[in-house]
Formats: sequence, C-alpha cells, structure tokens
Amino acid sequence: MSNDKPMLASRRAMLKKTAALAAGGATLMVAGPSRASECKPVTPKFDEIYDIIVVGSGFAGMAAAVQAAEDGAKVLVIDKMPVFGGNSTINGGAMAVAGSHLQEKEGVKDSVALMVEDMLAAGRGMNDKKMLELVCDGTAESAKWLEERGTVWKPFVQHFGGHSVPRILQTRESSGAGIIRPLIKVANKKGVTMYTQTELRGFVKNEDGRIVGVQVQSDYFWPKKRSGSPKMYGARKGVIMATGGFGRDIDFRQIQQPSLTDELDSTNHAGATADALKLMMLEGANPVHLDQIQLGPWSSPDEKGFGTASQFNTIATYQNGLVVDVRTGERFFNELADRKARADAIMTRRDDEGKPVYPVGFTNAKGAAQAQTLAWGLKYDVIKKADTLEELAEIYGMPADKLVAQVERWNEAVRTGEDKEFGRPLMQAFELKEGPWYGVRMWPKVHYCMGGVRVNTHSEVLHLVTNKPITGLYAAGEATGGIHGASRLGACAVAEGVVTGRNAAKHAFASNTVELQLA
Repeated sequence: MSNDKPMLASRRAMLKKTAALAAGGATLMVAGPSRASECKPVTPKFDEIYDIIVVGSGFAGMAAAVQAAEDGAKVLVIDKMPVFGGNSTINGGAMAVAGSHLQEKEGVKDSVALMVEDMLAAGRGMNDKKMLELVCDGTAESAKWLEERGTVWKPFVQHFGGHSVPRILQTRESSGAGIIRPLIKVANKKGVTMYTQTELRGFVKNEDGRIVGVQVQSDYFWPKKRSGSPKMYGARKGVIMATGGFGRDIDFRQIQQPSLTDELDSTNHAGATADALKLMMLEGANPVHLDQIQLGPWSSPDEKGFGTASQFNTIATYQNGLVVDVRTGERFFNELADRKARADAIMTRRDDEGKPVYPVGFTNAKGAAQAQTLAWGLKYDVIKKADTLEELAEIYGMPADKLVAQVERWNEAVRTGEDKEFGRPLMQAFELKEGPWYGVRMWPKVHYCMGGVRVNTHSEVLHLVTNKPITGLYAAGEATGGIHGASRLGACAVAEGVVTGRNAAKHAFASNTVELQLA
C-alpha cells in the first residue's frame, strides 16, 4: 500500500502540470498519466458563459454583436485594447452600397452585379466570388440597417476610385465612429457584455473537438504580455473572430512582403497585429492571400498614421482634383483608378538614388468644399494654401508653366467629356478654374490586409486540410481572406465588415447549443 502513494502523488502532479500547460495553449486538454489509451479531455469549466463570444469591436465585431443580441443571444464582446472600435473608429466612415436610396435620388444606375464586377477587376480576379457576391448583395440592406440603429449618412453619394459609378455613402462625421458609436449604444441597450483590456490567448474545445470558449487575459495592459490574469469564457453557440488585420505587425507583414519594412508607416492603430490570426492557424484555419497587403494611396509623409490628408485626398483631391509629379507639374496616373494602381504609380516617383519624390495632390476651394479635415490639415501645415497656381507651384518647387498647362488640359477634358491622357471617369468632374488652391504631398502607407482565414458563406472558418468548418469558429471582416483578392476597393471594408459580421452572427445563432459548466 505504501508503494502506491508515491505513484498516486506522481499521477496527481502530472495532471496538475498538464492542466497548467493547457491553460496557456490553444486547447484545454489534459493528458492521462501513462498510456495514450487513457488520454481524454477534461470537461472545461468557465468563469462566465454566453451564447456567442465576439472577439474584436470594429465594424464586423459590433455588427455581429448587435445582430446576435437582436436575434436573442446572450453576447460577450472582448477587445484587447483600452477602448472599443479598433481601426474602424479611425476609418473614414465610407461604405460602398449597390442600390442605395441616395443613388436612386441622384439617378445613378447601379446593381449588385456591377459592384461584383468592379471588385473582381480591382482584385485581379483573385477574389472568392461566392463571398464577394454575398457581401455586395447585402450592402443596401445593411446600410439601411445601420441607419435604423443611428448612423447618419451625408446627403449625397460619392464616386471613389475603381468604382464604375458613384456608390459611396459616408457618415456625417467622415469617420467610422459614426457607425461604431451607435452600434455600441444599441449593444448596451440589448444587454451585450463588453470588456476592454481582454486579450485572447487561446480557444477551448470540448470532448467532441468543438470550440466552446476562449482563454483570455483579463485586465490586460497592451502590450505588456505578463499583465492581467487568466480567465475562461464559454460560448454555447460559437466564437466569432472579428480581429481585423495585421498592418502594424511589422515582423509578420515582412514575412509576407519583405519590402514592407518599418520605414513604411501604417494607417492602422497600434494593436493591429497577427496574434489572433496565428491562434486560428494553430487550430488548422486555412490562411489565404496573406501577402496581399494594401497601401493607402491618399496618405501624406508629413504626418503620422491616418492623419488629416487621407480624408482630404479621398474626398477632395482624388474626386475633384489632380495629382502631379513635382518635377514635371504633370499628371502620371488616373486619379480614380483602384487603390493598388494608384499606390503602385505613386511608389514609382523616386530619384536616381531610389529616394521618394513626393507627388502633390491639389484642388481648389470648390473641390475641397466637402473635405472636413481641411482646416486641421492647414493648421498642422500638412495641407498648404495658395491663391494662384503659380504660387502653388512655387511652394512645392514645380514648374509653373507646366502646371498651368496641365490644368488647362484637364479643363478641356471635362468640356469634351473624355480624359484622353489617363481615361479617368468624368461623371462628377468639373473644371478647375480659379483659386484658392489647396495642395498636399502624398506617399502610400500600409492600410489593409486582404489576406486572412478562409471562410464559407456561413462565415465558418475552414480547416486547411479537410476544407470543412472548424466547428464553433466563425470569422468576419478583415480577419478573413479572399473576398478582395489582390486589392480592396475604397469603402468596401465597411461593406464587408457589416455584412459578414451580421452573417456570422445569424449562422452562429442558428447553430446547435452545447451545455457548458461554470467553474
């Protein structure tokens, strides 16, 4: 009998050690003490239990949370950062919508099929067409859904680069906050539990291999990995990953694109890393298009991050102005081409030593009338004002005669209805006749990750080997890959996030419910 005691103690110690190791891993599984035939999962017990857990609080996350709550689910939203919203709150708040009431009001003829065609062209045919059709088909209904929950759109439709027709709705604030704040307000009213400073550390599976919860670090102070305390939250119906992209994860993005070094700034918030993506990959999720990383062509080297120039260039320069090479004072690309084409063109502006020669985008007062960041850009000297084209040329060191001639050629193109130089669409174009003029230097920044995990039309994450759903795991928004192919069209992130977030919530809510135990 005495010989059995050390063996029992050893077995207990091994069980405790294995359980402790599992708590830091991706799945709560406790191995047996001796033979493999004795290995079996331990029934997990949770600190809190919900129907659906949403990881991330941007467009996709908040749309998923509100949809799930409205369907009747008990919902938890977690975010590792100290505030909700992620990149979505600093996004420009523009949503591509096929068949909106504003298009109808302005006589713009559009269709889901045309939007799909535009996104396929921008994506160089690499898009997941089924998911693409799902997103485009859901834009009109989702835009109305947002309106009903407090989003206010500007009273006009806009024409962004790469889109065949004007189809862009934008929040009154020119910010994604105009979508996130109303959704958070609705979520609170619907009883959604929301935790900031809660970092995902792994997934929890039951004995059937289904994901039934998450391991987190609560009271976590990003980026201090050792901060906080471990907790486990259960999900009776599913976990929805709405964790965004990895634009600020310099090491990981360089693995995909070695040229995207720390010398290239990003518009993303500091927490846009690949940590959650890696955890999904450890569960067997199929990563697609990770090397397709978009550069925003509207940024300025004269400020950090998204800044004031991005909104100004999107609303004013690209739609109503011109972009020129400072050495020639002449255009060198179609200002309404898709983002990849524009960013690639700008990145070619270099001197003999390969250093950037920053192009200048400009428009006049009429063209900048809707640019809400103009005053801030002027205040911080990112945007410069000139009374005449000659003065603008002097500010940026451009040949004045060439610049004036370029504007005259543009005005002639508007009058004739054809841009013979670069084939730019002229539906909303007007002549640039008089000042004052506003200019800004331009250089792309890392903006969006087209790659992520592969999902099906139920927003279920697919396994790399089996191509079957990883049961209990869903993903939406920028965390997924394949929808945009090689390049995302402007204003399609909001469209994708809201539509796929709601789609994930609907399918997760309709899934089987598993019984879970509190600790």
